[in-house]
Amino acid sequence: MTYHPKSDFIRIMMERGFLADCTDYQGLDEAFSKGVVPAYIGFDATAKSLHVGSLIQIMMLRWLQKTGHQPITLMGGGTTKVGDPSFRADERPLLTPAMIDDNIAGIKQVFANYIDYSGDVPALMLNNAEWLDGLNYLDFLRDIGKHFSVNRMLSFESVKSRLDREQSLSFLEFNYMILQAYDFLELNRRYGCLLQMGGSDQWGNIVNGIDLTRRVLDHEIYGLTSPLLTTSDGKKMGKSQQGAIWLNPDMLSPYEFWQFWRNTTDADVGRFLKLYTELPVEECDRLGALEGAEVNDAKIVLANEVTALLHGRAAAEAAAQTAREVFEKGGVGDDLPTLTLAAGDVGDGISIVQLIVKSGLAGSGKEAKRLIAEGGAKMNDAAVTDTGLLIAPTDLNTPIKLSAGKKRHALVQLG
Repeated sequence: MTYHPKSDFIRIMMERGFLADCTDYQGLDEAFSKGVVPAYIGFDATAKSLHVGSLIQIMMLRWLQKTGHQPITLMGGGTTKVGDPSFRADERPLLTPAMIDDNIAGIKQVFANYIDYSGDVPALMLNNAEWLDGLNYLDFLRDIGKHFSVNRMLSFESVKSRLDREQSLSFLEFNYMILQAYDFLELNRRYGCLLQMGGSDQWGNIVNGIDLTRRVLDHEIYGLTSPLLTTSDGKKMGKSQQGAIWLNPDMLSPYEFWQFWRNTTDADVGRFLKLYTELPVEECDRLGALEGAEVNDAKIVLANEVTALLHGRAAAEAAAQTAREVFEKGGVGDDLPTLTLAAGDVGDGISIVQLIVKSGLAGSGKEAKRLIAEGGAKMNDAAVTDTGLLIAPTDLNTPIKLSAGKKRHALVQLG
C-alpha cells in the first residue's frame, strides 16, 4: 500500500522495514501526530533471557520513545502460566511461579540498555500478573468470555494450523488469546495504552484485544505488527548452529554476540542495519550495497553497532579487537569463549574430539570427527588431521585455541 505518514514513528517503521501490517494506518498516524501514544509489547517469561528473535520488538519500543511516545514493556508473569500456542506444534512446558519470577528478573536486565524508565516520558515496566492473578473465574467468564466467539477463534491461523495437523490444543492454551486480549483492555483502562505491537504471528491475538476493548470500554485502539524475520537462506532469526543467540551476557558473551552479526549473510546486511542499528537509512543502503571483500567492512559496522546498543560501546570495541587478533594476527583474544576443565575431566589425557564437543564447536562426537575429516578443525591455528589425537594435561597448562572453520573459535584451559 502507498501511505505517506505524518508522524515520525510510522515513517521510521515504514522506511526501516519494521512494518508488516496495521489495523488502521491513518487512525494510528493521526493519534501519533496529536500527542504522546502509550504502546506496549508483551514478553512471556519462558527463559532467563530473551534472544535475538525479540530484538526487532525491542528496537520498535526504542524508536517509539525516541519519537516522543511512551513504551510499555509488559512482562507475562500471568500469561506464562498458560503458554502461547501461536504457531507451535506442541504444548509449552508449564513453569512454576518461582521459575517465572526468576526468568522475569533475567529478562528485565536487557531493557534498560534500550529504553529509558525515567526522564520526561518514562517507559513503564509492568507485569500482567498484577491483574490476571486475582481474576475470579466465574466473573471473568461472564464479563469477558461472553465477548468471544469460539467459531472466530478457531479461524485464526495460529489455532487453525495446529488443528489442521491434528495436533492437540489444550483448553488451557485456547484460553491464552482471551488473556492476551484482556491485557490490552486492562492496559487501556489503567494506563491509556492505545497500541499493541508484536510479530505478525500475534495478529489474531492483537485483533482480539482491540475488539474486546471496543465492546467493553467503547475505546478506539490499534494494532501494528512487524514481519517474522528469517535470514535470506530461510533460517529463523535468532537461531544458530550453536543454539539460541541470547541477549544476556551471562548466557552468551558479548564477543559471541558480536560474532553472530559479523557472520551475517551478505544479502541480509542492508536490511539488518536498518532494523537493528540507528545508522541513517542512506548509510544502511550504502553499506548494504557493498560487494566482494568490502561487504566484510559493512558486517563489522553491523556487529559493532548492534553490540554497542546491547552491551555498550566498550564491549563492542573489545569484541572487534579480539576478532582482529584472532583472524588477522592468528593470536588469542581475551574475549573468546573459554572452556575451563578440572583436572578430573582430563585424567591422563582427553581426546581432541571430546575437546571440540565440550567447547561447543561441534554438537556431537560424530560432527567433530567429520569436522576433522573435512579439514575444518585447527588447534593453535594448525590443522588437526588425527581424530584419535590425545591432549595431555600438561598441554593445557597454557590455553589451547580450537577453531572450527575460519569464523568459530574457543579457548580450552585447565582450571
